[in-house]
Amino acid sequence: MSHVLLDRVVLAASDGSVLVPEITATIAHETVGLVGRNGCGKTTLMRTIAGDIAPMSGSINLDGIPALMHQRPFPEGTSVAQALGVEAQLEIQNRFESGSPLEADFDAVDWNVSSQLNQAMSVCGLEALDLTRKVEQLSGGERNRLKTAALLIRQPDILLLDEPTNDLDTDGRAFVYSLLESWDGPVFVATHDRDLLENVDRIIELSPLGTFCVSGGWDVFEEAREAERERANQAFEKARADVASAQRARQASVEKQQSRDRQGRQSAMRRDHSRLEINAKKERAQATLARNRAVGGDRLEHAARAQEKAASDVAKVTPIRIELPLSHLSASRVVLKAKGLCAKAAGRQLFGPLDFTIIGPERILICGPNGSGKSTLARFLSGMDNPAIGSVEIDKASVGFLDQHLELLHPEETALQAMQRLNEALDPNALHAALARFGFRSVWGDRIVASLSGGEKVRLALACLFSGETAPYALVLDEPTNHLDIASVEMLEEALSSYDGAIICITHDQRFRQNLRPHRILDLGNL
Repeated sequence: MSHVLLDRVVLAASDGSVLVPEITATIAHETVGLVGRNGCGKTTLMRTIAGDIAPMSGSINLDGIPALMHQRPFPEGTSVAQALGVEAQLEIQNRFESGSPLEADFDAVDWNVSSQLNQAMSVCGLEALDLTRKVEQLSGGERNRLKTAALLIRQPDILLLDEPTNDLDTDGRAFVYSLLESWDGPVFVATHDRDLLENVDRIIELSPLGTFCVSGGWDVFEEAREAERERANQAFEKARADVASAQRARQASVEKQQSRDRQGRQSAMRRDHSRLEINAKKERAQATLARNRAVGGDRLEHAARAQEKAASDVAKVTPIRIELPLSHLSASRVVLKAKGLCAKAAGRQLFGPLDFTIIGPERILICGPNGSGKSTLARFLSGMDNPAIGSVEIDKASVGFLDQHLELLHPEETALQAMQRLNEALDPNALHAALARFGFRSVWGDRIVASLSGGEKVRLALACLFSGETAPYALVLDEPTNHLDIASVEMLEEALSSYDGAIICITHDQRFRQNLRPHRILDLGNL
C-alpha cells in the first residue's frame, strides 16, 4: 500500500528562513487537508513530497509515485495536448498511423497513452475538448479540470493538490469531492474550501510554531481550534494573576522586613546597645531586605516572562477582526434598478433580459455555472461597466466593488498611497488613522501592495472603501474568497455579518454562502 513518511522535516522559504520547524507524520490510505495562513508552507510541503525541492532537514520516504497539481497558470499559447503532456506521443502515433514513423519513434512510442488520455478526460468530464484548442480559451473551471486530467494521465499513487477547487462552480467542486472520495491512496490537499475539508480524514495546520494536527474534518478541527484558543486565554489569565500575586508578595515581603527593621532599631535604643552593634544589626537587616527584594524580583520577572509568552500565544491563535463603519442605509431606499439587462459573448446570450430592484439592506446571491455571465453582471451592477443592452440605475459613488483580483488596488503602490488615491479628502493624520483602524499600523503603511498577502489586500481594500465621509451603502463582491486563506475568509465573513448595507455576492464557496445568509438568489443558470 502506498504511503508517505515525514520524519522531522523542516521546511524553508526561498530566502532560507524556516517556515515550519518540524513535521513528523505517516500518511497511508488517507486524505489530509493542509491549512494555514498564505505563505505558511503548504505548497512548499507538497513540492517537497513531490521531489521538486529538498527539505532544510529531515527525511521523506515514499512508497508510490507522487503527482503535484499546482496553481501556476499554463503559459500563454499552450494547447490542451501540451498541457496534458501528450502532444509528443500523439505526434509519434500519428506518424505510425500515416505509415511514416521516424527511426526514433520505435523506441519512444507508448501505446498506452491513448487509453490513459481517454480515461482521464472521461473522468474529468472533458471528453469533447479539442486537443488543439488553446488553454487561454478555456474557462477557469475547465483549466482546473485539465490540470486534474494531466495528473491522472501520469497514473500516480499519491495525489498532491494545491487549491483544486479554485475557480470551480458547484458541479466542478462536486467532481473534485468525488475524485478524492474514490481515490485509493494518500492525498494531500491544500485548500480554503471548508466543505472539501469537512470530508478529509485529517487536518494539519502549518505555522512557524510547528504543526497542529486533528483527526477528522473541518467541524472537528474548528472545535479543537476553539479549545486551543480557550486554553491560551486561560493560560494568559493565570499568568496575569501570577504577576499580580508576585507583585503583592514582593511588596508584602519588603513591608514586613521594613517593619522588623524599625522594631529592631527601637529595641536597640531601649537596650542601650553600642553604636557598633546597632550598625551591625542595621547591615544585617539591609542585607536581608536586599535578599528578599532579589527573590521577589526573580519571581516577578519569571511571572512577567510567562505573561508575555502567554499574551504572544493568545495573539497567535486569535483571528484578526475588523469592524466596518455603518452605512445607515434605510430599509426603504432603492439601492439599484436593473431594466432589460442583457449580456452577450462570442455571439451567444449569457443572460437576460433581467428586471429587478434591490431595496434597503438586502443580501443577494448571484449563482450559475462558469460562463453564465456572473462576473459581467457584477460589473454592470457596480457601475464598473455599462451594459450595451438594458440599464442599471445606481449611484456609483455609494457602491463598493471587490473582485477576486482586487482591481481597486495597484500592485506598485504602498498601502498609504492606495488609501490616499481613493480618499483624497483625508489629511495625512486621518489617512494613518484610517489604516490603523483596519490593522495597518506604523510601518505597515509603507508596505507595497504586491507584497501583501491575500487577506491583507482584502483588509486594505475594505479600509480604502470604508474610510470616506460616508460608508458605501452597497457592496458588490465577485468571488471575494478566491486566493484567501481560511483565517482571512473568516475575517471577511465576520466583517460582513455586521455590515448594515446591501450585499450583492458571487461565490462558489458553500460555507461563505451560508454565512452570508442571502435574502434572495438570482440563478443565471435557470433564467
